Amino acid sequence: MNSDTPAPFIELHGDAYELGHQHGAARAEGLRAFLDDGTARLDRLLDAPVSGKALRETLAAFRVEIEAGVPELAEEIRGLADGAGLDADEALLLQLRRELLGYRGTRRPSGDCTTYARVSPGGRATLAQTVDLNGDLDDQTAVLSIRRTGSPRRVMTLSFGGLLGYLGMNSDGLAVGINLVLGGAWEPGVPPYLAVRHVLDNAASVEEALELLHGLRLASSRSLTLCDERHAAWVEAMDGDKRVVRGPALVHANHFLHPDFVPYDELNVFAKNGSLRRWDACSVRLRALPDDAPVDDHLAVLTTPPVFVPDDGDIRRERTVAVVAMRPREGELRLLGSRPDQEARVFSFTGNARSGSARTGGAVRG
Repeated sequence: MNSDTPAPFIELHGDAYELGHQHGAARAEGLRAFLDDGTARLDRLLDAPVSGKALRETLAAFRVEIEAGVPELAEEIRGLADGAGLDADEALLLQLRRELLGYRGTRRPSGDCTTYARVSPGGRATLAQTVDLNGDLDDQTAVLSIRRTGSPRRVMTLSFGGLLGYLGMNSDGLAVGINLVLGGAWEPGVPPYLAVRHVLDNAASVEEALELLHGLRLASSRSLTLCDERHAAWVEAMDGDKRVVRGPALVHANHFLHPDFVPYDELNVFAKNGSLRRWDACSVRLRALPDDAPVDDHLAVLTTPPVFVPDDGDIRRERTVAVVAMRPREGELRLLGSRPDQEARVFSFTGNARSGSARTGGAVRG
């Protein structure tokens, strides 16, 4: 179900607990309703409900890994729970929805995100991607602007249903996108969405981001696309192993690209064919785009099929719920929802959200 309600822009500032508490307070009503809707809609996506002892044991195992790998985000999750009036397991579950969905024994993806990064002469960097999710998450979209006490940088991230991170950029000029790839074992570790946030909190460049990712045990397979004003790279992660490819222009969809991982790709044939079509279409469009193309032209690359995946009314099928183009050096993020005919909203570190060139209002402040 598409939504015409604009994603809230929520400004957060303080220590880790305070960031989570402000986020939870700002989204309390929506998060409570989301959790009450079939356990954050997981019951509508899986063949059997997620509840009971098995879920508690899974959450406990993940909590140990998150506290060890990204302790500041573990504290932020605790603040999220208190701010939204949730218990600790509910706040943690919101961070783990994708891992709880898994990919074995459930309906496999038919579409998913398409991402590219390009660094042009003169340092103009663009990272753009579609966000393809199931679960009708339009109503759970938010943009978070984060200023952590003691940190030299600010972070802006897209969020769905209480996630502390998804994709985004920081004030040092680093941007990060994310794609689902399927392979290897999925087991307790740091969820990749939290890994994105950890990188944005702590890295100023692509190289620093790669160093941080190298030290994290990720819970599930993913590809992360990174860019700053000089470099672009993607890193594929599976079974605790990682592979990196660098270049001035890179496109990723949902099939493994590194030859070391290609033999282990578990994307089903129909989804892989769709991923290949999206990767090819995006690559062709990107090559045709001039180096000095305005950011709206980058959004246009992603807003027509096959890259854009329309809603077919089935909550279990992935569809495009958002399209994002980021210019990290300029500190600007442009966001389209699931209706590409609408005007993009522009978010920046100045604390303003606007539509096109006309200001539409400020932020929800924590």
